[in-house]
Amino acid sequence: MDKQRFADGLRERIRVIIFEADTPAGRLFDLVLLCCIVASILVVAVESIPTYQQRYGDVLLAIEWGFTALFTLEYLLRLFSTPRPVRYMTSFFGVIDLLAILPAYLGILLSGGHGFMIVRALRILRIFRILKLGHFLKEGRQLMLALRASFTKISIFLLFILILVTILGGIMYLVEGGVNERFNSIPISIYWAIVTLTTVGYGDITPITPLGQFLSALVMILGYAIIAVPTGIVTGELINQSRQAAAITTRTCKHCTREGHDVDARFCKFCGTGL
Repeated sequence: MDKQRFADGLRERIRVIIFEADTPAGRLFDLVLLCCIVASILVVAVESIPTYQQRYGDVLLAIEWGFTALFTLEYLLRLFSTPRPVRYMTSFFGVIDLLAILPAYLGILLSGGHGFMIVRALRILRIFRILKLGHFLKEGRQLMLALRASFTKISIFLLFILILVTILGGIMYLVEGGVNERFNSIPISIYWAIVTLTTVGYGDITPITPLGQFLSALVMILGYAIIAVPTGIVTGELINQSRQAAAITTRTCKHCTREGHDVDARFCKFCGTGL
């Protein structure tokens, strides 16, 4: 009984340190973790330089495996300490944590797997957990809610753009197709319409007829007006979310492992478990 109580207490202490950053120990752990993440990314980046690879390849490889072992231990501790390991493994940060260590082991089997270790840069997203500032968490939450609320409108807008570039591509194929070898098919003409409408302008395909150049100028001007539409949609939703925003903390629910609860919350807003 005492051993079980000790094990449960140890698991809870590890969980608080690893998953919670409102405590001094938790914040220190996350700050050290962030430093290790940045250092591991620098090692991978330096190792890709041929000169340093030839001179210090063995040292960099040893350091890299040291970070991999550290991140593997951290991942296992997260699985050990959370009451619902599967829920953590399928969560956003759980997937990112797993992707941060898999490339190193895949590199043993696959020659190209080593290059994917730069995926560890995604773990820098944990800085929002490390700082644990309500301002950043609140703004991040508002942005996610605004993007979710804008999804339908933006989807319809993108559908309209697909129809528009198809029509523009077809028109340019009719105008330029007989005299310009670059516009040799409708798909190529649609590609030109997308590049021009988005104001990217690679210049690999250009019209040569006066009518084609006139239409191209109209598409460029139209592109500036269209680019502002999704920005306005998301901005409007952000304004709505900011009016409804409330202060939140980073307390993690033991049952569903989700965070972002209100300061005065006594129960998890996602599953109802007591906090």
